[in-house]
Amino acid sequence: MPLRLRTIVAGAVLAALTCAAPASARIIEVGSAPPEATPTCPSSPCLAVSRTTGYQAKVVDSRDHYVIPANGRIVAFSIRLGAPNKRQISFFEDNFGKSSAGLAVIRRGERLFGRVVAASPIFQLSDYFGQTVQFPLDRALKVEKGNIIGLAVPSWAPALSTLTDDGSSWRASRALTSCDDTDRQTAQTTVGALTQYRCLYRARLTYTATLITDPKPNKPAKKTTVGG
Repeated sequence: MPLRLRTIVAGAVLAALTCAAPASARIIEVGSAPPEATPTCPSSPCLAVSRTTGYQAKVVDSRDHYVIPANGRIVAFSIRLGAPNKRQISFFEDNFGKSSAGLAVIRRGERLFGRVVAASPIFQLSDYFGQTVQFPLDRALKVEKGNIIGLAVPSWAPALSTLTDDGSSWRASRALTSCDDTDRQTAQTTVGALTQYRCLYRARLTYTATLITDPKPNKPAKKTTVGG
């Protein structure tokens, strides 16, 4: 093949690959929203999420940050942890056990009902206090557009900001009459679990999830008719 022709063919292949790029899967950090929320611990009071499943309903004036934007799979989740001191850790462990959390994917319904449609394992957190730690998932979680990612905390997790007045809020899987009862176990950790997320708190949960969207196939080539 002549050199000039090889150059043209190579250029055409490169152009084809470039054009195909938009059809590739995307990597999206669901829940990433400026400004980044900061856990309170070790400040006083040291606030923590306890014995519930929660999801960030709103960040400032947006309700979209924690909503899955496209079908795909969650391959990891990250949680920014405060650094509670020994006295604070002792208090929480005496009351709630060892710090732990996992990811819950929730399909929301009417009247604030939510069903867990996918869930990660529960991870131990105490070795990572003071860090933003990312947990890769051995088995990716299949998700659909419109699902929302939540944080399941069967014990406690120092992953909560101070109270905010910027419009940010999160919901917990607690009954409306039990919003102040943080000792009762209400964590939704089982796929299929259905409950109401009635309690709304003006604060930020400090977690995100890594989504790889489903790739889109190429469109079928149009058939052309050659006249005789």
